[in-house]
Amino acid sequence: MQGNLAVVTLEHFADDGGIPNNVLPVVIYKGALSAPSAEAMEALFDGNGWPSAWRWSVYDFHHYHSRTHECLGVAQGSARLQLGGEGGRVFAVEAGDVVVLPAGTGHKKLSASGDFLVVGAYPPGCSADLLRGEHGERPGADERIAQVPLPQTDPVGGQAGPVLAKWG
Repeated sequence: MQGNLAVVTLEHFADDGGIPNNVLPVVIYKGALSAPSAEAMEALFDGNGWPSAWRWSVYDFHHYHSRTHECLGVAQGSARLQLGGEGGRVFAVEAGDVVVLPAGTGHKKLSASGDFLVVGAYPPGCSADLLRGEHGERPGADERIAQVPLPQTDPVGGQAGPVLAKWG
């Protein structure tokens, strides 16, 4: 962690019937980077064994990934994200924050500043599918989520950190 300034919270979400969520908690790092940029987020994730995969935003509809865990690093701007599906909770994120979503966790952008930019990353060898909690996705999605291995490193803390401590 850059400067050890991050405040870490763990958030749990139950299966809502459409979005499976996960028994593993979402890990939210507030202020993981004190001087955030897309390049700094990519360096943080790449250096901690979570290859950066894209720069963009977050979809404005509820969705989840059944084949991988996902890391969202806010490189610039701010947003309100709803995690956990329709019955989930809303979180304000801003530049420097990192959200680590275990496979199956619903997420959606509710609103964002015009300059909102996210760097996405996944554990090595993983890529995301896109599911929306629609009829017919499960139980196949549940089976895939159960097979997603635990990551070997924490995208912010490397060989230490809450992803390893709380997911292991």
